[in-house]
Amino acid sequence: MEIIGKLIKILPEQSGQSERGTWVRGGFVIETDEQFPKQVSFTLFGEERVRSIKSIAINSQIRVSFSPESREFNERWYTDLRCFKIETFNPVMSNDFVQTNNPYPQSPASYPVNNAAAPQNNFVAPAPAPTYEEGNFNQQATEDDDLPF
Repeated sequence: MEIIGKLIKILPEQSGQSERGTWVRGGFVIETDEQFPKQVSFTLFGEERVRSIKSIAINSQIRVSFSPESREFNERWYTDLRCFKIETFNPVMSNDFVQTNNPYPQSPASYPVNNAAAPQNNFVAPAPAPTYEEGNFNQQATEDDDLPF
């Protein structure tokens, strides 16, 4: 799974000793860019991954690849979002950035760059679908109806 958001906090790292050796765990929190932003916490395991999140500046836009995992303890369920890949993300320059609330997204080339004015969008919305009065669905074709059926 993937999610994109702004890095808002790096959680303190924890370490310990197990039968397999020393382990290091860290985490971070992102905030999604939606109408109602959500804060999501992720867990990182391994010294290299914990170090990689520390090299990213707070308020940077990042793309997080993660795997959700739940477990039960004493009849309570705990869910952990284990991060396995972090990428810094620039939505203006990325080709696969699509705003989910816009059914007709503009290409990244049309986003404003260096505070330049955005080009005018010449998109014309399609005409609304015709409405039919109740009981008039099996209407025979008329002369001004150009549909083949």
